Amino acid sequence: MNQTPAQAREFITALAPMVKGKDGCDIVLCVPFVDIWVAAEAAKGTNIHIGAQNVHFEAKGAFTGEISADMLKEVGTEYVIIGHSERRQYFGETDETVNKRVKAALAAGLKVILCVGEMLDARQAGITDELVAMQVKLDLAGVSADDLKNVIIAYEPVWAIGTGLTATPEQADETCGVIRDTVAKLYGSIAAKEIIIQYGGSMNDKNAADLLAKENIDGGLIGGASLKTDAFTAIVSAAQ
Repeated sequence: MNQTPAQAREFITALAPMVKGKDGCDIVLCVPFVDIWVAAEAAKGTNIHIGAQNVHFEAKGAFTGEISADMLKEVGTEYVIIGHSERRQYFGETDETVNKRVKAALAAGLKVILCVGEMLDARQAGITDELVAMQVKLDLAGVSADDLKNVIIAYEPVWAIGTGLTATPEQADETCGVIRDTVAKLYGSIAAKEIIIQYGGSMNDKNAADLLAKENIDGGLIGGASLKTDAFTAIVSAAQ
């Protein structure tokens, strides 16, 4: 929950020339609902894509305060984050509602950034692999192999978000590998190889290169560092 529409326009105007020509990776800014229209206009003609931070699973109806996938599409949204740990932790998202949102977004032609990850107690209990694999299975239930091509999976250990803690590159790679293995079991080895798996636990300009060098980490879901043009540009360079 950062940046007004005016601030978003200013940010993108400043960021665009800094990441121009960095075509080795996709760059997506997922902004608050009120910023989407302005952000999409500001990003036109650049290599920056615009996403939303959530979506409702119904097309319309008595869901006061919610935003549908078609609404997002019409204002220039290409991507949407679904199942972010803060949505699960603070706003009651479950794997059931995440799955419904995933299918609604894909049906509307949006690309999905699906978030999965464990709490600290699960990590300490040694059940990270089982928990994350289960989340992937539940959240992708009913999603076809063809639709999977428009899904990115972001592993975000909840204990490493906003705490300053970060999973070691080895820990992050291991769990991203579990996600890839789970996708392989569900959809086959080719789909598992092609799917983009991000790491989203306090990745920043200092640790991005080490994390992104790992075999199973294809990108980052960036939090606080995405609000600083210099830091974000450094992460994009590391991803290249």
